[in-house]
This record gives sequence, C-alpha cells and structure tokens, in this order.
Amino acid sequence: MSGPTLPEEPGPDDFGPEERDELLAAEYVLGTLPADDWRAARDRAELDGAFAARVRAWEVRLAPLNAGFDEASAPDLLPQIEARIFGSTRPAPRRGWFALGWRGGALATVVAALAVFLAVTLWPPGPAPVVLQAELTAEDVELRFNARWDASAGVLELTRSAGTAAPEGQDYELWVIDDTGVPRSLGLLREPVTQVSSVLAPGLTLAVSLEPEGGSPGDAPTGPVLAAAALAEG
Repeated sequence: MSGPTLPEEPGPDDFGPEERDELLAAEYVLGTLPADDWRAARDRAELDGAFAARVRAWEVRLAPLNAGFDEASAPDLLPQIEARIFGSTRPAPRRGWFALGWRGGALATVVAALAVFLAVTLWPPGPAPVVLQAELTAEDVELRFNARWDASAGVLELTRSAGTAAPEGQDYELWVIDDTGVPRSLGLLREPVTQVSSVLAPGLTLAVSLEPEGGSPGDAPTGPVLAAAALAEG
C-alpha cells in the first residue's frame, strides 16, 4: 500500500503578481527571506513606491507583535509555530509534511501565512491611506490638470481635464516645490493622464511649466509657469 501523498509547496505560479508582492513584503518585514532575496526586496522598496507602501503597511500591521518585549536574541520559534498550527502534539519526525525537512521556503510560507492570519483576525485595520489632491488651473489659457496622490501606492496621477497637448516643439513639465522654494522636476506631461511614482506630503506645491521639447535644460523651469496649486488631503 502506498504511503500518504505529501502536500506540495505553493509555487510562484499559484499566486498573481499582487499576491506575490504582498507575500514578499510580509516576508521581508518578518525577516524570513534568504539574505540575497532580503537585500533585493530592500533595494526594490527604495525604488518602487507601490512595493514600499506594501512594506510600510506590513510594518504597521505587525508592529503590535513588538509591544511589551525587550530587545533579545532571536529564539527558536519552530516548536511554538508547530504547536500553533498542529496542536500540542508534535507529529512524529520524518513523516507527512515534516518529511520535507522544513525547508526554508516552506517555513517562510507558513510563518508569513500565520502573520497574515494574525494581522487580519486579531488587529483592526490601520488608518485609511492618505490621499492628496490639487487642481492646477491656468489663468490665461484654457488648461487644467487634476492631481491625485495615493500614499498606499506612492503614485501621483495627473489628468489633463481641460486644454490640449503642448504646442509642437514644446512640452509641459511637472514640478514639485517644497517650503524652501526649490523646484524638482517630476517629468513631462505628454499624455492626457500621467502617473509618476513619488513621495509627497500635504502643503507641497505642484506646478506645470511650458518648456522646450524634452523639458527644461536646467534644474528649474525656463518657460512660463502656467498653473500651480498646493496638495491637500482630499
């Protein structure tokens, strides 16, 4: 008689892109990734605003796990994890699921799944993500842009709701200006809807200038600033 069939570990094809990113962010925050994968996730969080938002969300969700505990060396949590999942009676070694040897991938998946379960069932969801909005309207020409920045994705979406594309040989360029008054380019606005990954905050000013094709040759607008408005929570 053949023995019991061992459950297969979930593979990358078992999840969609968003689910894989969610699991990767959870494992990154939990510290269950191999060193190279952890460094790759860290580097991605510095460049990918949407992934960085997932990481921040998991840090908030899992923060209660740290409450009331002093700094200490990492304990051996495997027995507690086994007990939580399988009950007080530990399965006999080398049988069933544990015949897999608790390879790193399987353990990381179980730990991440347990963290997801605890975060969803034991703690209420965090505060609603911050949404910033602004309406940039030109005074002398029919031109208007609606800006919306969602902190959960780290993406600024700018929609040209009135007016046409820039004249031939020129480009609209988007700038963000902080309280120092120094502008920073966020890119060109050639399409009716433009999305830009960026970290923003209430009170920052967005401005649109008309520049030579390809954008300003310097670090500040060289053409007329057509429209500007401050970001505010919407």
